[in-house]
Amino acid sequence: MHALLGIDIQNDFCPGGALAVAGGDAIVGPINALMAQFEAVILTQDWHPADHSSFASHHIGKAPFETVDMAYGAQTLWPDHCVQASQGAAFHPMLAAERADLILRKGFRPAIDSYSAFFENDRKTATGLEGYLRSRGITELTLVGLATDYCVNYSAQDAAKLGFRVIVRTDLCRAIDLGGTLAVAEREMQSLGVMLTSEG
Repeated sequence: MHALLGIDIQNDFCPGGALAVAGGDAIVGPINALMAQFEAVILTQDWHPADHSSFASHHIGKAPFETVDMAYGAQTLWPDHCVQASQGAAFHPMLAAERADLILRKGFRPAIDSYSAFFENDRKTATGLEGYLRSRGITELTLVGLATDYCVNYSAQDAAKLGFRVIVRTDLCRAIDLGGTLAVAEREMQSLGVMLTSEG
């Protein structure tokens, strides 16, 4: 089975949001149109408590996009975003979220961030997505969403390492691209056999 995995298509990652990705809203309509081509649709949702450790506001003297060392390694600090049950954490209003077979919320543990749909940033704590996919007989994933160089990238790499066939629709993703992070992410994904394509 082949599933569409839509990553973090939420208000805070779209124009006007707390951590807006340029053009993030432009992919919503095409993603809706793509859903019917897949046997399963899975959506992820960043879902942070208000005191999340990845928020720069919780580190005295630190600004968004600076890096700090956490117990699990280096962590980029972000503006407060996707706070649980807030409007910013909601899916983009035009996203056909009702068509999802599964909505997976991540990043809800206060002490650890979660870019990947499969693992927290300690690279060990599983979200449960792998088990769900295997129980459904899903072996192939096409990823779309936000942002290419962070949550899409980490999710694609983990899926490939777990043995899934992975495609990233780069035309249906948008990147933050902090100092060349997009180019690095694309190289890393391709090195693991992830197929990057701009068409179905």
